[in-house]
Amino acid sequence: MNICVFQGTFNPIHNAHLRVADFLVEKYNFDKFIFIPAYNPPHKSVDLEFSKHRYNMVNLAIQNNPRFSVSDIEYKRGGKSYTYLTICELRKLYNINGRINFIIGTDAFEKIQLWYEFERLKDLVKFIVFVREDNFDKNRYDYYKEVGVDFEFQSLSYEDISSTKLREMIEKNQDISTYVPKQVEEYIKENGLYQS
Repeated sequence: MNICVFQGTFNPIHNAHLRVADFLVEKYNFDKFIFIPAYNPPHKSVDLEFSKHRYNMVNLAIQNNPRFSVSDIEYKRGGKSYTYLTICELRKLYNINGRINFIIGTDAFEKIQLWYEFERLKDLVKFIVFVREDNFDKNRYDYYKEVGVDFEFQSLSYEDISSTKLREMIEKNQDISTYVPKQVEEYIKENGLYQS
């Protein structure tokens, strides 16, 4: 089985996330495309009580797309949401052919050698790295090839939206309807999320 994992805080999930997922499913025709909201990301400080909302929003955002699924694997495990542990669990759950495809932005990929169990993780995944900046120099990443990291770059026309920006807009009572699926916008309103 050829699967692709999109792991993140998704705080909240937005249309740029979904656009990346659509693009990859069209391009690679994965057997399974799994969104994995991080329960307790090791490199970010999050309110664990809020984690269920992030999971619910991802579920709502993808519910009408049969090509996508969402996993609560990190919620069930608890503790820090280390990618290596998640990938190991996925390999037990599915009949995987080769490596698991893993979506990551260049900003996070630059620090990948600092991730938990990097030496083992790099042998289990193929990183699909999305370029997020202009004047991108792919030669900066030659080191990763030398140490055996399997990766390729992808680019998609830049969409100026981030979860941070969305949270700020919601706090200021600004309209976010063009940036998130309608069900997600309604969920945020109904639950009073991101209000100061």
